[in-house]
Amino acid sequence: MAYFDLPLSSGGHTASIGPTTVARPQALRTNAPTLYPLDSHPLPLSLRFPPTDYKELDVALDPNTSTLWCHMRPNGPPSFTPSMLGELIGLRRAIQTAFDAPGQKPDMKYFVGASRIPGIYNLGGDLNHFAETIRLRDRERLRRYAIDCCDVSYHMAVAFDVPVVTIGLVQGDALGGGFEGAMSFQVLVAEKSARMGLPEVLFNLFPGMGAYSLLARRVGAAQAERIIFSGKIYTAAELYDMGVVDILAEDGCGEAEVQKYVSANSGKHRMQLAMTRVARRYNPITFDELRDITEIWVDTAMALDESDLRRMERLAGAQKRRLARA
Repeated sequence: MAYFDLPLSSGGHTASIGPTTVARPQALRTNAPTLYPLDSHPLPLSLRFPPTDYKELDVALDPNTSTLWCHMRPNGPPSFTPSMLGELIGLRRAIQTAFDAPGQKPDMKYFVGASRIPGIYNLGGDLNHFAETIRLRDRERLRRYAIDCCDVSYHMAVAFDVPVVTIGLVQGDALGGGFEGAMSFQVLVAEKSARMGLPEVLFNLFPGMGAYSLLARRVGAAQAERIIFSGKIYTAAELYDMGVVDILAEDGCGEAEVQKYVSANSGKHRMQLAMTRVARRYNPITFDELRDITEIWVDTAMALDESDLRRMERLAGAQKRRLARA
């Protein structure tokens, strides 16, 4: 069994070292996997990360299916905070380091991204951070945040450039950047009560961290533009009919559907990896594409006026109230 001492830093963000939180199944969920903390010893998998004190992620292993589960548990608003993005990038780099290390490779076939907040997957970008940086005219700080978002979306879409399949599990609302993040997974599973949409049009902005690129590849450019301009919040069933959601699960059965998918495909994992390579060759997504689009987003955001920023802050307040109810 190979163990790896993995770096967990990214840009200006550093994940500190400490005890790992044990990931536990959410209440009222059926057939949830049995997960093991990353610092348990010995691990039944050949992949072992150092004990890491993720403050906004629960990262744990399902040894029966060679699946790494990552649940978001934001410290603050239910959005992609700069610190959460740093942890996601650090985890991605740790996975890549493990696969690049000489000797035995990690026995890891699937990566699942989900949320610990009942009824909420992720409500999008850190709107207070946006408003603050725009008022301060700090374009570079806003740009760094946007580039980090693109980093996470891109590497999820290409499965970290390692032989893994990424699966998103949405069990609640995924709005704005939360919807972008969910679409970046190679396989998207959503429970029927989940709602997803891109409300950025409400404050005169567009979703600039991958929404157009990811939607257009799933439903075509014309439909992608209709979804973005409408600002509409869609049900999981509507998005399943469009082809955005890959697997529609009954409420409370999301984990079970992920387990079912993994069990059905584990024996043909190599063929599945080959097909993802075929899909990328046919319709490639590049980091340069996402970065160039997010530069347009930054320019647009910096031009927002005070009324737009007040609407943005009101939406941020609604996010906090929603989190309190959850």
